[in-house]
Amino acid sequence: MSNFERKFGKYAIPNLTLLLILGYAVGYIINAVNNSFLVYLALDPYKILHGQVWRLLTWLLIPPNESNFIFVLLMLYCCYSIGTLLERTWGTFRYNVYIFGGILMTVVAAFLGLLVAWLLYGSENLQIYEATNLVNWFAFSTYYINVSIYLGFAMTYPDNMVRLFFLIPLKMKWLGFMDLAYMMYLLFLGGLFTKFAVGAALLNCGLFWLLYIKRVRTPKQVIRYTQFKKAAQQNTAAKAGSIHKCSVCGRTEKTDPTMEFRYCSKCIGNYEYCTEHLFTHVHKTPNGGRPNE
Repeated sequence: MSNFERKFGKYAIPNLTLLLILGYAVGYIINAVNNSFLVYLALDPYKILHGQVWRLLTWLLIPPNESNFIFVLLMLYCCYSIGTLLERTWGTFRYNVYIFGGILMTVVAAFLGLLVAWLLYGSENLQIYEATNLVNWFAFSTYYINVSIYLGFAMTYPDNMVRLFFLIPLKMKWLGFMDLAYMMYLLFLGGLFTKFAVGAALLNCGLFWLLYIKRVRTPKQVIRYTQFKKAAQQNTAAKAGSIHKCSVCGRTEKTDPTMEFRYCSKCIGNYEYCTEHLFTHVHKTPNGGRPNE
């Protein structure tokens, strides 16, 4: 993904989670004013093929179905917090790929669902179902994309502790397993269009895990890698041959470019010291020595 990122990384949208939440806010306002209008925003591929192309984007405004205002605010806050943290961890471009990949797969899944419905019911019956609103295209919403965000967080920070219901301490990986079990339940026992919607979210999550999340280093691994890299650089500099090297700590002008080095006139032989040990080292003499003053 690195070459792809170098070419298209400049087009990544920062704070994408905030834009999604603002879209939800618009959706909740529409729902409060006239909830029947949301029917004209749903991802309905049948109507898209008949000219209502705006549905390819407007379905993103349809918020999760929840009437409790407090729960809505809590859900949006958690979504924003987790999404922002993932964007900082993965990088803006990779987070964009994850979200837009889920959106694209959901659109593709909706058209595949239309194809299967046409094969099962026939074109005439499908028209009747459309006219009587028996086909539930609201199954294709951003709800499952939001669930995939939580799954991505669980895979990236599996040992992160959270409090279930604000009381029960639980590692994030167990919440991830719970979300995954719920998604698998819907995948096998849900309705036709729910199966396609859930399958799209899980496919996007699985592909991203294989391509990137699986190789993400944990914070402890990052620290160990940084220490190893620093030690390797010091060894490489020592092997490459340095002009100056402290006889006490072994520091060179390559391992510490800002350090100055001096020879001690009281030591017998060519002994060089950094400024930190120039006046505190023990002199190299046949009879021993004492710290320089």
